[in-house]
Amino acid sequence: MTISTGKPVRILALESSCDETAAAIVEDGRRVLSDVVFSQIDLHALYGGVVPEIASRAHVEACDRVIDQALREAGLTFGDIDALAVTYGPGLVGALLTGVSCMKGLSYALGKPLIPVNHIEGHIAANFLTHPELEPPFLCLVVSGGHSHLVNVPDHTVYELIGQTFDDAAGEAFDKAARVLGLPYPGGPRIDALAEEGDPGYLKLPEPHTEGRFDYSFSGVKTAFLNAVNKLEMQGQPLPKADLAASFRRAVVDQLVSRAIPAAMESGAAKIALAGGVSANRELRRRMTEACAKAGLPLYMPELRYCGDNGAMIASAAYWRYLKGETAPLTLNAVPGLRLVGS
Repeated sequence: MTISTGKPVRILALESSCDETAAAIVEDGRRVLSDVVFSQIDLHALYGGVVPEIASRAHVEACDRVIDQALREAGLTFGDIDALAVTYGPGLVGALLTGVSCMKGLSYALGKPLIPVNHIEGHIAANFLTHPELEPPFLCLVVSGGHSHLVNVPDHTVYELIGQTFDDAAGEAFDKAARVLGLPYPGGPRIDALAEEGDPGYLKLPEPHTEGRFDYSFSGVKTAFLNAVNKLEMQGQPLPKADLAASFRRAVVDQLVSRAIPAAMESGAAKIALAGGVSANRELRRRMTEACAKAGLPLYMPELRYCGDNGAMIASAAYWRYLKGETAPLTLNAVPGLRLVGS
């Protein structure tokens, strides 16, 4: 079923897959009317990473507040909202359940349809917020703490997996390297900032060989980095942290770029997009800009505020599913291991 509407469609979305509680209202999938994010970084910094139980409790306390604030900032009421949307996977099961339960309750109370959204699909859709002119088809490099995918996007809500990581995700590798260097949580942005001051040629790290031409593997790079740091420490040498950070960042970005451009050329993609938290990485943005310019491929990147988890990207992704009449029953459940393709 396809819904035909002659008026703007406003969707209120909630995102709670990890350690941000976020709500937003987006009109017609591209125009952001409000975007509220409550970050839990301070709550988890003491532990050096996200503690699922703490995250879930914080979501319970924040859901109502971020939804109310999103309505206030947009100058709207629930009566002005056409549909609700929520992330139902992948992510931390307790965090997902909190958001799903909240939005199922609202859907029932308000009598409004609820659209379930895959978190990774949301990251891809973040590009429509920054670039309203962007339309499929395009190739998307999705890089986050839990995922590193090359995805062909022939149409809205249609995805074809071109390549993926078979071990660590790029964001996970950055976080682990940051911990090795003693950098505080969140590690990814810290190692990116420190790398700006270092020499990327200081340490040569191996480039893994994967079975698929467009697949990724970051485990070996991470292990080689750990061994190099341990060797320096055993020798009693001071760690050149900026140089180490720059070398590790270069190795990860080399791999990401070296697969993305050939994948786009071979698949016939006329344009490339970035998505996910690691799409905020400065080296990745620079290198992809240079590589795409050399290959004659337009590059689309979400602005920094839409790289991390946010509700606006979920509302955007929900819009095209709403037009197709894809809504969820009140039996909707969280799916922590949800896949974008083949789920």
